Amino acid sequence: MWFFKRVRVRSFEFGLLMRDGEFQKLLAPGSHWLFDPFQRLQVQRLSQREARVTHDQLDLIVKSGQLAERAEVVDLKDDQRALVWIDGRLSHLLGPGLHAFWTGQHEVRVELIEVRGARFEHAQLNAITRLPTAKLLLDVCAIDRDKTGVLFVDGRCQGTVGPGVYAFWKGQGDARLVEVDLRQTTLDIGGQEIMTADKVSLRLNALVVFRIVDAAKAVSTTDDFRQSLYREAQLALRAIVGVRELDAFLTSKDEVAEELVAALRVRAGSWGLEVVTLGIRDVILPGEMKDLMNRVTEAKKAAEANLIARREETAAMRSQANTARLLADNPTLMRLRELEVLEKIATSGKLQVVLGEKGLADRVVNLL
Repeated sequence: MWFFKRVRVRSFEFGLLMRDGEFQKLLAPGSHWLFDPFQRLQVQRLSQREARVTHDQLDLIVKSGQLAERAEVVDLKDDQRALVWIDGRLSHLLGPGLHAFWTGQHEVRVELIEVRGARFEHAQLNAITRLPTAKLLLDVCAIDRDKTGVLFVDGRCQGTVGPGVYAFWKGQGDARLVEVDLRQTTLDIGGQEIMTADKVSLRLNALVVFRIVDAAKAVSTTDDFRQSLYREAQLALRAIVGVRELDAFLTSKDEVAEELVAALRVRAGSWGLEVVTLGIRDVILPGEMKDLMNRVTEAKKAAEANLIARREETAAMRSQANTARLLADNPTLMRLRELEVLEKIATSGKLQVVLGEKGLADRVVNLL
């Protein structure tokens, strides 16, 4: 009896009978007697608790036909993929090759997918991209809200996509998704050294507010639309400010900004951009020019103050001349004016009247 040996396969297992390491047949659960006088047989056990059948000789096992009605076999070509649900739960994303899943202990459902392009679309895409095997077969990209994505396949623009998750099959073309922010963006144009028409060097800082209206054009027309807009704004500043004298520029900065916006909008429109506003933030003059302008301003203010003082003096003198003319033409009004002055003197303190000669006394009496 030593030529025979007994092998027991448990209820949740299958046994693989191997002769000199090569698969012979599948052993069902139960006890088996094997005739092995030369000790050339081995039995390997596969658990059905793990739904997927994994073995280095899976192709031989499948070709033997002994997995029929025991497992779900999936043989995928190069242009095929498969999704596998185990007991109602999404479990695997399969690539080309031979795959098998036990059906005795689990409910297995397989969905075949024909790969006809680089992009992969599915109703349960978010769940599929979280599978461990998805990283091996898919390139996954996400577009945030307030943004859009420009899709390129093999270097050709395929259009734009909105916020969400997108997946692309590896090996089915060079797919690239460029994320573009659609919100308004501020571009700082700083430290621009410009010489005015009257040969005054000044430094300008400006702000450009823009947004993208055509994402595909923005990423396809130029390699860096922000840098392109920055350079165009520099050239526009030099072209428009350089033909003005300093005083004319300082008094018409709003007009200069409007001209800059009009000049930039034409060029930016060809890149899929819209210039919303442009403002000149700072105008920095050289030190000696700043001191000279301060002195000019100080002299202007002093002249204005002197002119105002002279105007007031002239108005006061004109008023006094009118009063004197009125008093000269009306003696009674003059007498009333004298009495008012005498009343103010009497009420302001002690009034002392010193009488001299008789004529002066009579005049004071007549006055009172």
